Amino acid sequence: MCGIAGSIGAVLPAPARRAKALQAMRLRGPDARGEFCATYQNAQVSLLHTRLSIIDLDPRANQPFQRDNLTLVYNGELYNYVELRDELVLRGHTFTTQSDTEVVLEGYRAWGLDCFDRFEGMWALAILDPARGLVLSRDRFGEKPLYTQQVEGTLYFASDITALAALSGRKPELDQQSIMRFLVNGYKAVHKKSRTFYKDVGVFPNASTAVLHDGSTPQARAYWQLNYTPVEMSMNEALDGTRERLDRAVRTRLRADVPVAFCLSGGVDSTALASIAAKRFDQELHCFSIIDGDPRYNESANIEAVVQDLGCETFKVQTSTDGFFERLDDLVAYRRQPVLTISYYVHSFLSQSIHDQGYKIAISGTAADEIFTGYYDHYSMWLAQMSASTSEAEFQTLVEDWRQSYGAVVRNPYLQDPLAFAQNPNQREHIFLNQDVFEDLLTQPFHEDFAETPYSENLLRNRMMNELFHESIPVLLAEDDANSMRWSVENRSPYLDRELVEFLYTVPARHLIHDGYAKWLLRAASQGALTDQVRLDRTKKGFNASILSLVDVKDPATRERLLSDSAIFDVVDKDKFSKLLDREEWPNSLSKFLFSFVSCRALYDQYDHWQV
Repeated sequence: MCGIAGSIGAVLPAPARRAKALQAMRLRGPDARGEFCATYQNAQVSLLHTRLSIIDLDPRANQPFQRDNLTLVYNGELYNYVELRDELVLRGHTFTTQSDTEVVLEGYRAWGLDCFDRFEGMWALAILDPARGLVLSRDRFGEKPLYTQQVEGTLYFASDITALAALSGRKPELDQQSIMRFLVNGYKAVHKKSRTFYKDVGVFPNASTAVLHDGSTPQARAYWQLNYTPVEMSMNEALDGTRERLDRAVRTRLRADVPVAFCLSGGVDSTALASIAAKRFDQELHCFSIIDGDPRYNESANIEAVVQDLGCETFKVQTSTDGFFERLDDLVAYRRQPVLTISYYVHSFLSQSIHDQGYKIAISGTAADEIFTGYYDHYSMWLAQMSASTSEAEFQTLVEDWRQSYGAVVRNPYLQDPLAFAQNPNQREHIFLNQDVFEDLLTQPFHEDFAETPYSENLLRNRMMNELFHESIPVLLAEDDANSMRWSVENRSPYLDRELVEFLYTVPARHLIHDGYAKWLLRAASQGALTDQVRLDRTKKGFNASILSLVDVKDPATRERLLSDSAIFDVVDKDKFSKLLDREEWPNSLSKFLFSFVSCRALYDQYDHWQV
């Protein structure tokens, strides 16, 4: 994991700007830094890199990495680099390092732009190839960020917005529309429009490449697309295929020349990964867990069950209400964007602890919900599908299973009816819950209807793919990266494995939920590794907290702080917000809005003081 930045176009960034961009990426790559400048045809090119050493720690693997006429800057990890290296050696390629970086460059030399479809891993990279141009590429799921900005005939790109602005010398303008979208519709709406919180900052698309010859807008072309193509198979065949691919995904993500840490919650997602690593691959485990005082989010019992079962080392991280505003300010300043969920405020304590204990890699359970069916509406949509393919008696049994699991705890009013989607498949009000309430808190009109990208005619699979590519996962990956990089830690997500995800999208949807258990294939695939106390626990908690446990809205000093002069009140009506703070009851949706407000306020309050 590293930081990259660069430019192509009419001008070459001055040495002072390049130095400032490298300094902005120092936490992303504290172990080494380098730069390369060249003329390509009529364009000036710069490539910058800061390194977090993970594989082949020798300086010979530092970047920009050059071989013959090719120059590479690369942020990420290539998990199948061992297999690709062996294949390339058979083709006559020679290697001078043991790094995955060199495999990326030699893979490009061997297969050209087709190499990216052969790579398994996470990356954002740039390759200067005098015979082709400046090549940009990003991994399939967008695990590694790549921002772009055009200024006066030059295109700039970077791993984060601070480095981007430092290199271009242009502070981007806040996009009020994007901020209102977030405040009204929540984090799932942030990436739907392929926009950032700045008018002139773009995001290079995942699963894409572009070849640049000058500073014009990149014309990205997709090299991969996921499709739902169900293949008739038995439950056992679905299970065997899942277990084989999940094990391989975990095994390859253990490859490193530095110790690996595991983020361990009490849910099946992270505990399955840790247990598979320990019991099937003899990995020595170092686990980190958040312990919250709120019983709704405290997972101590399940965490302790896994620790005892595996006999592993664990570091328990206590969340703290002290210094909430100061810590949030720090996280927003690093991102130059709001922290999008309170879960990632809490998660930042975990990343800091992993760093403080000397680890450079953290493995997390990101994306298990989106590929195995972990959300409340997934279960309801599955019921809608099963209602059309089972007898009335069989369906009533499935409904009773739901009542004993998710149906017993779901709070969203639109999802408390097990027939919600059987009766109205197009219902999506549960996603933009209380949209009208939040619209009324703004100083000007703003409304966007909920919309989905059509990927599949299957109701459940289409919902899951929208979460995977537009709603949940783009946000979670960006937050994972920001929290981890703030503390110079690489985050790895084994569930975002191409072969695993592609296989799961051939499994008939009926196999995804079983006997009242969502994420059944994950639970079944981890049998024998993960203790049944956790594997068969239906409770859904995760890293979370209530904003009211961190912010006392009744405290006069806190209230004064929230209502003091700020540019956020150009967006949010101050009088209406003041009345909101007088509420006695705070349902979950309002609690989320309050956190979003505080996070956006921090962004506005810092913006005028940001010097590029």
